[in-house]
Amino acid sequence: MSKNNNKYCLLSNDVETTSIWHNSLRDKTGLKVLKEGMPLLLDLYEKYDIKSTFFFTGYIAKLYPEVVRMIISHGHEVGSHGMSHTKENGFDVMPFNKQKQHLVESKALLEDLSGQQVISFRAPALRVNEVTTRALEESGFLIDSSVASQRFDMFMSFGGLKKLNWLFAPRLPYRTSAQSLFKKGDGSIIEVPLSASLLPYVGTTLRVFPFISSIQRRLLAMESSFNGKPIVFDVHPNEYIDEGMEERQFKKRSSNLISSFLQDTLRSQLKVKNLGLSGLDLYEREIQYFKKKSFQFTTIKDYVKQQKL
Repeated sequence: MSKNNNKYCLLSNDVETTSIWHNSLRDKTGLKVLKEGMPLLLDLYEKYDIKSTFFFTGYIAKLYPEVVRMIISHGHEVGSHGMSHTKENGFDVMPFNKQKQHLVESKALLEDLSGQQVISFRAPALRVNEVTTRALEESGFLIDSSVASQRFDMFMSFGGLKKLNWLFAPRLPYRTSAQSLFKKGDGSIIEVPLSASLLPYVGTTLRVFPFISSIQRRLLAMESSFNGKPIVFDVHPNEYIDEGMEERQFKKRSSNLISSFLQDTLRSQLKVKNLGLSGLDLYEREIQYFKKKSFQFTTIKDYVKQQKL
């Protein structure tokens, strides 16, 4: 059980300009995130008195600074999602110096906009490599949440081979090795893994397979009651906007036929299910479940502080 015998549900949000409908990054989608998706999420969290962590890309923070500032009065945590969500800027392919540059730049930008110290990071698309730990340490970060322990759908996303490490990563939060975010050690970075039970317990799974998610939440709640593992759920405000009135301009991001089918065609067709308010209703039901089970809702930063990890 957790050190203070409470059960925790850590709701987290990745904020970027990704259009699920068009399978691409779009400034226009970023504006809809600011004007539509974020207000819906903030209202939902206020309704249930929830404090959450928002991971912002530097790109959307520069494009629409208010998307960062708007969460401050609600008491939420500002975290970094790197500077860019483009395929070529994945943390699994960038060399150390470029990773550090992106981390330092995003941290400074978000701290300037929010007035908060930014110590939590989540890699875009959860893509990391063997030098990411050192890049985080040297950039002043203390917490990472890029590992999805025992998640098994890695080949549906970019960086699938490195994500095989998910299968063997510890399930409970841990201090990482200096050489790997996937292993325990005596480094300065605390890993708070995303929840998974083969499939990820995230907004996409909830929208596409709501019945499976209803089973997942029960299993994860039982696990939490047994060993204190926090529920770490990930959503995106772009899941709660509706671009379906626009003609779909589908963009493929991979030239490899198999990768393109798995990561672009199949995945993007599944991901458009229950976008908009229907997806938000499903998310509210998950929150209600954990509220009834007496889970505590807090930010990732405050959880780590309370647990003295």
